[in-house]
Amino acid sequence: MTNQEITIRDFQEEDYLALMDLWTKLGLSRPERGDDLKVIDETLRLRGKLLVAESENNIIGSAWITNNGRRLYLHHMGVLGDLQGQGIGQMLMDFVNDFAAEKQLQIKLEVHQKNQNAQKLYRSNGFTLLEGYDVLIRRNF
Repeated sequence: MTNQEITIRDFQEEDYLALMDLWTKLGLSRPERGDDLKVIDETLRLRGKLLVAESENNIIGSAWITNNGRRLYLHHMGVLGDLQGQGIGQMLMDFVNDFAAEKQLQIKLEVHQKNQNAQKLYRSNGFTLLEGYDVLIRRNF
């Protein structure tokens, strides 16, 4: 697959089911994360962005950027396994970096320690380890 066959575009509501399928395949979404259409719409209303990589009318990758007004946070960045290593992740990162530059905000993300390919991509795009911090989360209220 060549980069000419890939389109990076903004999420549209009709993409939701295909996007959830992608996120499930990539292990990026689980029910406890609350990644429903209402949450997506709210993050977009709050000046975030959700990008999809598309090829032949199939969603093959995504990058979801939320905006809290102080900092951007990159979520659900991923490309289908058999298409990884072909530059699609970098194409998404180029759009993410452009969005951050436009907003003039820092970008923060979490990446699993074992995901060396993603770590390499992020580091090659200027991300560095935030020394001295652990990630904590509370999902039940």
